[in-house]
Amino acid sequence: MTARAADRARYDRATAAYDAPLALVDLAAFDANAADLVRRANGKPIRVASKSVRCRALLERVLAREGFAGIMSFTLAESLWLARSGFDDVLLAYPSADRAGYAELAADPKLAASVTVMVDDVAQLDLIDGARAGGREVVRVCLELDTSLRLFGGRVRVGARRSPLHSPAQLAELARSVVRRPGFELVGLMGYEGHVAGVGDALAGRPVRSRAIRLMQAAARRELAERRGAAVRAVRAVAPGLEFVNGGGTGSVQHTAAEDAVTEIAAGSGLYVPRLFDNYTSFTGRPAALFALPVVRRPGVGAVTVLGGGYPASGAAGPDRLPVPYLPEGLRFDPQEGAGEVQTPLLGSPADDLLIGDKVWFRHAKAGELCERFDVLHLVEGDTVTATVPTYRGEGHTFL
Repeated sequence: MTARAADRARYDRATAAYDAPLALVDLAAFDANAADLVRRANGKPIRVASKSVRCRALLERVLAREGFAGIMSFTLAESLWLARSGFDDVLLAYPSADRAGYAELAADPKLAASVTVMVDDVAQLDLIDGARAGGREVVRVCLELDTSLRLFGGRVRVGARRSPLHSPAQLAELARSVVRRPGFELVGLMGYEGHVAGVGDALAGRPVRSRAIRLMQAAARRELAERRGAAVRAVRAVAPGLEFVNGGGTGSVQHTAAEDAVTEIAAGSGLYVPRLFDNYTSFTGRPAALFALPVVRRPGVGAVTVLGGGYPASGAAGPDRLPVPYLPEGLRFDPQEGAGEVQTPLLGSPADDLLIGDKVWFRHAKAGELCERFDVLHLVEGDTVTATVPTYRGEGHTFL
């Protein structure tokens, strides 16, 4: 029996009393992935990206481990909810236009002390001030560095189109605007190098492209390390009390941790290890989060149909954004239908061994987005469900 076949047998035994569709997290794999992130961070604390987890119980579990500290959130409403729930160090990774949320933040000393918001434009400061509604609490602010690699005089950009602050001088200018402005405190600097952390460099069957990605990423790491160091020096000259410099992502933990200017690493997807993180030379994780769909039809030889399955991930549309059949091994989508809204045909010889009601296990393309489909996660240890915990959705929250 292969290791994957053994996992399937465990998961089927653990969830025998539960009807699919359902989702689970294998706690042994989750904990092993957490330990590997800490190893690669080499002593620098890891701030957990909540969008990649979307389950308070699992956020609490990982933050109880040595090597993890703080949350990186994705909306202001989520940040405030987490702070009210007892998480006391929440960095909002994206600018917000949530005026009601800013009014709450500026009026509550506990929230204002626990939440740091992201800014990359003076207009965002104006929006916050306009939303205070009489609240006088100091708002903690983090600036975001654009990490993209610019080539040929800026005519070619490699990396996400995020912050407009690319140069140390631009960051220093905005830093001066923050420190001069009453009601704000500049406490952090962040830079997410998604073109390194979120792009696999070992694509199956594509050695030339994989080599090109590795060359690009090596050049991007060198350029960014130099520019980020200069940016931190420029901002610290304006705000000597800067508390943290955040960088990285699951795919670049060890590289970003090696930069002296970076004080903490962001990571989250590496806890669940969705399918987009299978193609890296720098680390190998264990799939920890899966979902199961029930077989409801047997339309012919070498084919079964499962209920649901059309759970695409965000990003540029393509086959890599679809979930993949994982267990039993050897199943594949029908190319004419793909993953369907209500039903999904699956092809391959293992289909002939599946009966009506059997579970087929899938892996989602991206980490926390799986939790937008399920109210609860069944936590599995060995071949037993030891707890069933709500996702954000199960607690009544769909923040985006």
